[in-house]
Amino acid sequence: MALKTFGLMAVDWEERVNIDRLRKERLQRAKKLLGECELGALLCFDMNNIRYITSTHIGTWAMDKLVRFCLLPQNDEPILWDFGSAARHHQMYCPWLGDGRSRAGISLLRGAMSPESGRAEDVARKIRIALEERGLLGEPVGVDMLELPVLFALQKEGIKVVDGQQVMQNARMIKTQDEISLLSTACMMVDAAYEELYRAMRPGMRENQCVGLVNKILYDMGSEHVEGVNAISGERCSPHPHVYTDRTLRPGDPAYFDIVHSYLGYRTCYYRTFAIGSAPPSLVDAYKRCREYLDAALRLIKPGVTTGEVVEVWPKAQEFGFPDEEACFALQYGHGVGLSVWEKPIFSRLVSIDHPEVIQEGMVFALETFWPSTDGWSAARIEEELVVTKTGCEVITRFPAEELIVAGTRYYTSAGPLPATREIQAHLNTPSNGDAPRISKRSGQHQDEKVPV
Repeated sequence: MALKTFGLMAVDWEERVNIDRLRKERLQRAKKLLGECELGALLCFDMNNIRYITSTHIGTWAMDKLVRFCLLPQNDEPILWDFGSAARHHQMYCPWLGDGRSRAGISLLRGAMSPESGRAEDVARKIRIALEERGLLGEPVGVDMLELPVLFALQKEGIKVVDGQQVMQNARMIKTQDEISLLSTACMMVDAAYEELYRAMRPGMRENQCVGLVNKILYDMGSEHVEGVNAISGERCSPHPHVYTDRTLRPGDPAYFDIVHSYLGYRTCYYRTFAIGSAPPSLVDAYKRCREYLDAALRLIKPGVTTGEVVEVWPKAQEFGFPDEEACFALQYGHGVGLSVWEKPIFSRLVSIDHPEVIQEGMVFALETFWPSTDGWSAARIEEELVVTKTGCEVITRFPAEELIVAGTRYYTSAGPLPATREIQAHLNTPSNGDAPRISKRSGQHQDEKVPV
């Protein structure tokens, strides 16, 4: 049965995404995996982990600040320390947290606060008190990420700090029903952005204008955050630079895009490749090869298959111009998608053959492939997101990508439309017999032509 993509509003006459169920099931999963390990608690500074555990959010501006933190103790509910008045806001509007569990607390703002201010020590003291009250002070505490002064302060308080990233990655790896609906909805919004991009692209448009258009469409549709839009065109396509510029699109250009945004926190990672006006045969061939590698991987996806088995169908680095797998990392690639754009499982010849992970029902991940053209500068890039089902998978990225799409004005001559596949220099004036036309040095006329009387 096809996965459901609902409208963006809540209604009384149809159950759509159940936000209360989403909150409960995410926390239950984190608690379950915490209970299965030897940690006394999880301490999270990563905004995405905090959101997963507490269902709170204070804006994407705070994503890289490491300012807020939460503690999930064994057999207890989470405690959140948040940025200034945000803590009071949660007390008023986040009843699921419970009384006394949303508190003010500030870390070091990525070192912006002076070490002498004592903020690191204050964070550590808050955590030590919470652990002591629950008899957990002697137990190891799993931490996802933190600043070094906070690490040293925790250790001085007698807290044993260990890696907590794997617990949270494993918790977020299998998606709930509502997470899958949100991920599918986020993809639907990118479908629409690609539609408008396809209609708008033409020679003279710049990469940054394409980025601006995509941002407008997504924010108008209700995107929470457009994390990034890769816009790569022309001779910038190979090697892939992973960043857009102000380069102007030209006839015959390849142009590929990766649109990364979130809807209620749930991300997309979604590449598509276009040709502008027409496509040279070398790009058409590269696209076909790129699609073949992607389809070969998609055909393998089902529960029980490993990431190692999937990457075996992808080319080795040396087959497309790189010395080793590290040098071409993320060109033939797969990754989980959820509250962040790269989650478990990872698909890469760099790690997956020697350290495979088993594909499970309920995973949501993206598979992306790349292939350079024989012309030495153009390339194709395609990516599909999918949900793993009981018997296989369902692709949730729907903008057409079976064959290379040509965007831009269709040009007509007196003989009819210009072909969509043509060499960029196809206009050169060379007769079919291969002989150069004879031009009169005196008049500039073809010598074969009769001069009108």
